[in-house]
Amino acid sequence: MGPVRELTLLERVSRGDSEAVTALVQEYTPVVWAIARRQLGAQCAEDVVQEVFLALWKNAGRFDPALSSEATFVATVARRRVIDQRRRAGRGPTSELPDEPPAEPDPGLERVELCEEARAAETALADLPGKQREVLRLAIVDGLTHVEIAARTALPLGTVKSHVRRGLERVRSVLARRISPAHGRDREERP
Repeated sequence: MGPVRELTLLERVSRGDSEAVTALVQEYTPVVWAIARRQLGAQCAEDVVQEVFLALWKNAGRFDPALSSEATFVATVARRRVIDQRRRAGRGPTSELPDEPPAEPDPGLERVELCEEARAAETALADLPGKQREVLRLAIVDGLTHVEIAARTALPLGTVKSHVRRGLERVRSVLARRISPAHGRDREERP
């Protein structure tokens, strides 16, 4: 039996630890705020930040440290909520210039691990066929809907959906092989 690893904040939240909820909010608010503000502007960002932490609280049990870091999971949830907000508002990214620079992430956000995962994801994305890569970038990076991507690329909607689904499957597969062994993560069952 190997050494027992310390539970992440999200794992503690999923087990009902109220102190972990407070710690999670304190730890990740600067990152979530920066993501929301950069894409939505200051007026909408506050509501989205609240939505992100509510989603993290409700879905903490879905976090698997064997697949990604906690910081990556939080950033992914934040980006999805921002995309949802943009879709609800029926508009793209704001052109509003921030009156202050976005908050810098806290140094304890596993930057090295996040950078390694980002590089692995970028490499996996680069290995996709051209149109599939383009469609996936428009969906993930630009946050476009399938309909918007179809209009921009002149591809049929069904093809766009297939490209997104298959591209994500390939990227996930590559990341599962590259990230887990590279970090020596323990894949044993957790209690």
